[in-house]
Amino acid sequence: MTTTANALVSRAVEDGVAILTLNHPPANTLTPEVLAELKAALDALATEAAIKVVVVTGTGRFFIAGADIRVLAAIPSSREGTEMALRGQAIFNKIESFEKPVIAAINGACLGGGLELAMCCHIRLAAEDARLGQPEINLGIIPGFGGTQRLLRLIGRSKATELILTGDLISAKEAKALGLVSHVVSPEDLLRQAMGLARKIATKSRVAVRAALQAIDQGAELELHEALALEARLFGGLCDSEDRKEGTTAFLQKRQPQFKDR
Repeated sequence: MTTTANALVSRAVEDGVAILTLNHPPANTLTPEVLAELKAALDALATEAAIKVVVVTGTGRFFIAGADIRVLAAIPSSREGTEMALRGQAIFNKIESFEKPVIAAINGACLGGGLELAMCCHIRLAAEDARLGQPEINLGIIPGFGGTQRLLRLIGRSKATELILTGDLISAKEAKALGLVSHVVSPEDLLRQAMGLARKIATKSRVAVRAALQAIDQGAELELHEALALEARLFGGLCDSEDRKEGTTAFLQKRQPQFKDR
């Protein structure tokens, strides 16, 4: 494993998987500096061919406890508040549309902006003791980095409205029942499970994974007939790829495929 670190976001690489760990104790709050480092890390990973999957997690007892309340308290006007929300949304949109799968390993409290970040990731795993929620209403505000929109799309309008209007937190078990997370595992096993999933995806064809993510991400915003047309175009494009030829040939020869990511 190769590891690099800076003040707020550390990076480790193993088997084609990059692990980004937020390291802003005690609660890993999303300050402007943390967001800037996260954006820089994602920009770098987007250009690195050796990285096929990204795992995002936090240090200590927190995934991310939300935004820094002192920063929120210091917002001088509606204009600055809108600009802050748009900057955060732009970074989270980058995660959601990232061409490489991003897996959230939710190791503890996942609140406010932390849940908004997790919801942008393509797959979410949570430790058994994790707590999740959008408690912004308790501060006299609402989620601003996409929480009001992504939560209802993931768990449905009624329950999302309840959680946003009450600020109540839910357990990892409840989050799984709602479809907000895919797996709930012991805290000790969280990163191993996330890495196991990431390694499995990393063995697949990069061009096929990229096309699948594009179909899911873009198709979710289209009418069904448009989404199906998009899927057909992406499927057709893959039929010219070397990996399609290798994958089908390997299946017929009863061997593991050796994808070249092209």
